[in-house]
Amino acid sequence: MAKNRAANVSGRVPPGQYLVEKWPVLSYGPTPRVKLETWDFRLFGLVEEPVRLNYQQFRALPQNQFTADFHCVTTWSRLDNRWEGVMAKTVAALVRLKPNARAVTLHCEGGYTTNLTLDEFLDDNVVFAHRHDGQDLDPDHGWPLRLVVPKLYAWKSAKWVRGVEFTAENRRGFWEVRGYHNRGNPWQEERYSDQEDDEA
Repeated sequence: MAKNRAANVSGRVPPGQYLVEKWPVLSYGPTPRVKLETWDFRLFGLVEEPVRLNYQQFRALPQNQFTADFHCVTTWSRLDNRWEGVMAKTVAALVRLKPNARAVTLHCEGGYTTNLTLDEFLDDNVVFAHRHDGQDLDPDHGWPLRLVVPKLYAWKSAKWVRGVEFTAENRRGFWEVRGYHNRGNPWQEERYSDQEDDEA
């Protein structure tokens, strides 16, 4: 596995990053204790009709697998992560968006939030993952469900996701209001809000 992950890294590691083999655990606050019998997932905000799914209903949605790299704003990168879960496009198709929906806020256990533009959320390789490298996610890494957004820094890949709110404006989430970049593109080293341009 190590040889495969380290192979052909040219052009895959953003500036300012170094490679790791292990998967570091970085979280704000304690790992929540999730009870699947009461767990639910909501789609709400600028939608014609909100949707609420229990765990069994969410896991019954079409499943996909893909491999992608993972870049943390704290400067480490882990290549060739194998994710399994439900694509964000599949989840979004469960609701009819209102015309002024332009962004999403991800709501998570413990009150954590992060934000994406609608285009970023609907990108082809954004997934609500429940498995990583052939195993169920560890609770410290977001079980039972985390979002994975490979093209952006990993704080956008929110752990313990419980819902998606569709919004008209790209409202800043937990780390974004605390000085992190509103977009977080690792290839442009968009780490902090003082680097933002008008499009962020």
